[in-house]
Amino acid sequence: MREAMASFVAKLTFREMCVVLREQRGWRQAHDFFSWMKLQLCYEPSVVAYTILLRAYGNAGKIELAEEAFLEMLEAGVEPDAVACGTLLCAYARRGRHGDMMLFYAATRRRGVAPPVSAFNFMLSSLQKHRLHGKVIQLWKHMMEMEEANNVVPNHFTYTVVIGSFVKEGLLEEAMDVMGKMRASRLIPEEATYSCLISLSSRHGRGEQVVMLYEEMRAHGIVPSNYTCASLLALYDKSEDYSKALSLFSEMERSRVVIDEVIYGILIRIYGKIGLYDNAQRTFEEIDSAGLLSDEQTYVAMAQVHMNARNYDKALQVFGLMRSRNVKPSSFSYGALLRCHVAREDIAAAEDVFRALCKYGLPDVFCCNDLLRLYVKLGQLEKASAFILKMRKEDIQLDEALCMTVMEVCCKSGMIADADKILKEMNNGGVTMKSSTMVSMIEMYARNRTSVMQEQDSSSKALACQTDSSALNAALKSLLDTPGGSSIACQLIRKLAREGRTCEAKFLHEQLTQLGVKPEDSATATLIVQYGQEQKLHQAEELFESASTSFPIGAPVYNAMVDALCKCGNIEEAYRLFMKMADQGHSRDVVTISILVTHLTKHGKFQEVENIIHGCFHGEVELDTVVYNTFIKSMLESGKLYSAVNIYDRMISTGVRRSLQTFNIMISVYGLGGKLDKAAEMFAAAQELGLLIDEKIYTNMLNFYGKAGRHQEASSLFDRMKELGIMPGKISFNSMINAYATSRLHDEAEIVFQEMQSHGQVPDSTTYLALIRSYSESRCYSKAEKAIQMMLSSGITPSCPHFSHLIIAFLKADQIDEAQRICGQMQEIGVAVDLACCRAMMRAYLEHGRVDEGISLFETTRGSLKPDSFILSAAFHLYEHSGSEPEAGDVLEAIGLHGASFLRSLKVGSKLEPT
Repeated sequence: MREAMASFVAKLTFREMCVVLREQRGWRQAHDFFSWMKLQLCYEPSVVAYTILLRAYGNAGKIELAEEAFLEMLEAGVEPDAVACGTLLCAYARRGRHGDMMLFYAATRRRGVAPPVSAFNFMLSSLQKHRLHGKVIQLWKHMMEMEEANNVVPNHFTYTVVIGSFVKEGLLEEAMDVMGKMRASRLIPEEATYSCLISLSSRHGRGEQVVMLYEEMRAHGIVPSNYTCASLLALYDKSEDYSKALSLFSEMERSRVVIDEVIYGILIRIYGKIGLYDNAQRTFEEIDSAGLLSDEQTYVAMAQVHMNARNYDKALQVFGLMRSRNVKPSSFSYGALLRCHVAREDIAAAEDVFRALCKYGLPDVFCCNDLLRLYVKLGQLEKASAFILKMRKEDIQLDEALCMTVMEVCCKSGMIADADKILKEMNNGGVTMKSSTMVSMIEMYARNRTSVMQEQDSSSKALACQTDSSALNAALKSLLDTPGGSSIACQLIRKLAREGRTCEAKFLHEQLTQLGVKPEDSATATLIVQYGQEQKLHQAEELFESASTSFPIGAPVYNAMVDALCKCGNIEEAYRLFMKMADQGHSRDVVTISILVTHLTKHGKFQEVENIIHGCFHGEVELDTVVYNTFIKSMLESGKLYSAVNIYDRMISTGVRRSLQTFNIMISVYGLGGKLDKAAEMFAAAQELGLLIDEKIYTNMLNFYGKAGRHQEASSLFDRMKELGIMPGKISFNSMINAYATSRLHDEAEIVFQEMQSHGQVPDSTTYLALIRSYSESRCYSKAEKAIQMMLSSGITPSCPHFSHLIIAFLKADQIDEAQRICGQMQEIGVAVDLACCRAMMRAYLEHGRVDEGISLFETTRGSLKPDSFILSAAFHLYEHSGSEPEAGDVLEAIGLHGASFLRSLKVGSKLEPT
């Protein structure tokens, strides 16, 4: 690649290199070109280039390379956008790696990234192909949450897939809601979509809805399929509307829909189900007379009509007619005949049919299941056991369903010894049960045991629990005898725990322990973490205690318990356990450290945080970027800015990669410490490292520049931000308005306010507060009042600070009447005076000798504001000056009662005295 591109060195722009990268046909060429591309001077890490590379890897099925490229992109400080994330999601979906796909999708959601609709369609389609309809529905709900905020608009394909999955799950209302959204988007569904909705609506007895869907489909000129017609016939069966059934047949003929034997069979079943036996019989005879009666399925359809009506003898006559006409039976008709005898509970006849079935080859597992269930139903447990052994001897290949049935029958029938015996005989007979089958059986036993625990009868509960435990032990032993069996069992524990089935997971965990097998620490940890998420601290503590008593436990279990304690709010115990774990020499997980420090910080336990930091530094714990950021942020919130700087210096000296969040936190550290030059250095360092500077870090700098009155630097940074294509958000505009307000530049603040609106940003309460402050500081009183009125007309209710800026500005100009007028307006709209505003008004009344007004304000607000030394002292002086000695005494008593300070130096009318 270097030889081929030698003549292009320093000649291609970054954009041109991206075009060349996109045109590479193979993933190897794309990989090599990208490697060359990164060596060029004009190269800058970009989400565009990485997205092109991800697509090349994904199309070739090179998922591992795609993952490596994505991680490289993150390490380069490039923030993945919706297209990049969607590209990797499509790669996972195309290869059916749904676990990885959903994990990565969850990560994109946490980052606030919404994949494009094409990526959603890939994921939905892949999940549906693998019958993961629940995941499809979950993903659809996420799309709906993102639709308005992120412009994720479903298309025709999206609606078709989602409706199909809702139908598969039997969720009619939800499916119809999606159909309604599809109509609102002016998209016409396909025949298959209408068909599945008609079928499901019919099964739910929604006759009017079925008719509406069918008529809508016909209005679009869509010809119904056989399946759709069958669904309508089923509806007419339930509604006993024979005329509509005939009308449908006529319409099928007009539309040239082929009416085959299957349709006739459905019609026969319809007649039988609605009690029109003669019609069913007549239709059957008409088919026979027309020479169409040739398929065994039609005979079986008629027999099933009789069976549904419990006319088993007549059903047998139909089977006899079929044999007399030399219609060759198949496993389908033999299966129906077997079910007829099973329904009649005729063991001898059922056994004869089964033997006849055996002459044509080995019976299928469905027939075996039917006969086996008949034995169990009639209490023929010996025959059931013998039949199972016979199946093994005759080398009938048992599938997972039959194996599950065999074990379920044994367990529910109290065949405790047989459960273990059958498993052993299967193994001894050379049958290797799939791990998935054994896992399914184990899961079934655990589920049965959980449901049994709800039994009221203690004796039946004990027997059932004993049965399930014994059967589970047998299945577990078989699983443990297979390579990797213990790991598979632990995988099941983790699966059950993550699905919230903690009772089943705990039961399986206990059974493993009783068998002398130590559950993997990861399994125990996953269950403890789940308990923490469900706020079940007692169960988590019990499991932790039993696990540590039975076997030595490792760091994952300790870390999980710390996590559970944090989630349940027991921060002190979490801290104690963490320190104990550290003292015992267990490795401290960086995720656990971050979680614990975050919770300790929220609860103001900064000394404990410092102890953890000290222990990690001196214990040579390998810390990552996230942990360092957590440490620095904790010190920032505790006000220990020097410690935050020291931690940052250590981060650099140990070579830990700094993230954009690291620099943003350090900007806050230096900004709060008044070291704006240092904060600016942090901002510049982030740019030098090639990190993609986002609006958040710009806003942080703007905020500190503004508070320091350095409006020129703030303005310059604001302009540079826009030049780089970063559109300011509401918080950025507010920060800029505040910066001008601090510098009393109301004209500039007004320009930013107008620019904010022109960019589609709707001003909020904070915006108006900054604008009012800028006008008030500049003594533009009328403009400040207009801003308050503008705020009210926008439907935003002002708070006291909005009025306070204007009130205090009037008071500074000795315009007490104007300040009093604003107070009146504030009270008219129901805004209460806060402590700061009340202090300012009281000081003005006191200093200008407006005694009555000061007393009135005090008496109006004393019940709503907390006791304040200045207000109480001013009230005392005002009462004393007015000659209200009893009231003055009450105020003096209140000062003592509340422990406030009495300000003797205050003087009524101090500003009226000549200087």
